Amino acid sequence: MSQAWSKGSTRAWRVTRARILLRDGHTCQIRGPRCTTIATQVHHKLGKSISEADCDLEAACANCNYDVGDPRKGIDPAPSPRTKW
Repeated sequence: MSQAWSKGSTRAWRVTRARILLRDGHTCQIRGPRCTTIATQVHHKLGKSISEADCDLEAACANCNYDVGDPRKGIDPAPSPRTKW
């Protein structure tokens, strides 16, 4: 389980998840190389902390959701030193 869900999901999220799965016909929208086509999860296209609007969510199978991971990964700038030695 992800650290983000360590305390479990909320009732509001479960309602949103069910709505998105129904909207997308329980069919994975990502269609990655290991796709099972049967969506059991909802993927945050922009990242969980950025948006939970329906237009930013899509149904995903577990394999695709885990393969895609956090969409924000890799866009952080490289660290720069704060002091000069």
